[in-house]
Amino acid sequence: MRFDDVYLAGCGSFLPPAMSAEEALRQGLTDSGTVAGTGMRGVTVSGGLSGPEMAVQAGRRALDASGLSPTDIDLVTFSALYYTGHDMWAAASYVQRGAVGGRCPAVEVRQTSNGGMAALDLAASYLAGGRYAALLTCGDRFCPPGIDRWRSDPGTVFADGGAAVVLARGGGFARLRSIVIGSDTELEQMHRGDDPFSPAPLRLRSPLDVRHTTRAFLRAVGTSYALSRMEAGQAEVVKAALAEADLDPSAIDLFVLPHFGRRRMETGFFRPLGVPPERTTWEWARGVGHLGAGDQFAGLAWLRDSGRLRAGQRCALIGVGGGFSWSCAVLEIVS
Repeated sequence: MRFDDVYLAGCGSFLPPAMSAEEALRQGLTDSGTVAGTGMRGVTVSGGLSGPEMAVQAGRRALDASGLSPTDIDLVTFSALYYTGHDMWAAASYVQRGAVGGRCPAVEVRQTSNGGMAALDLAASYLAGGRYAALLTCGDRFCPPGIDRWRSDPGTVFADGGAAVVLARGGGFARLRSIVIGSDTELEQMHRGDDPFSPAPLRLRSPLDVRHTTRAFLRAVGTSYALSRMEAGQAEVVKAALAEADLDPSAIDLFVLPHFGRRRMETGFFRPLGVPPERTTWEWARGVGHLGAGDQFAGLAWLRDSGRLRAGQRCALIGVGGGFSWSCAVLEIVS
């Protein structure tokens, strides 16, 4: 979808200190093969704060950066990949209470690792319908007993942290030119495999092991079938988002990508997009790890805080999540 008057007015992140790969090796949390294959230098690890608590901190920073007040916010969203710390609980309302207060709608948007981008798509349409501003937050903490951050999903190292953006009409540091989200439900079973439905979380295996369900799915459909559909899904949304923004790939200056390991980045993004790592957030992301639903918001905050954004640049935010879903948003930096 194309937008003319939706802007990113502020962004922010809250990332705990990173544990280096060397320290993780020393503690026996990972192995040298995993470190070499992922290319990770470190991963942010919470000292106890939950995902929603870190989302509150990120949301406050994004709001401060936007120059808006809490009363300007017409919508709050919260997205996460993993457990939020309480059962049958409205995490989005907690984030709203801690970040802005007020009585506007607070909604949790779940789309696994694509949750932040899904919230961006929904909130942009909400503002295009006449509302003024929205605070979009993400936050995750990956820890035992449910997650082994280095081993639960080979090729991905899970990181703790929060990230947020403020969308507004009328102006901001970046104009949202377009966003497209697509899906392919034929790949839904990849993260379900042939497991039966369970009556409670983590009953089948703990910590989580994505390899188990992925292998079962690939045995059923074949690796080439799955890979071809994944590549096609990613390519379609990127092509569509660029077309909506009236741009071709060469016009994009910076790419904000998911924080996966090096091999996944090569096969999923660098080679298919024809983009060198230097034009992406990879070098920074490999010292952070995969923030669940918040990679794109955190990457954008890093680009802005580190002074890498310049007026006139075009920036693409690209996401992917189980289900499967893919996303691409095109931004034009205006200040």
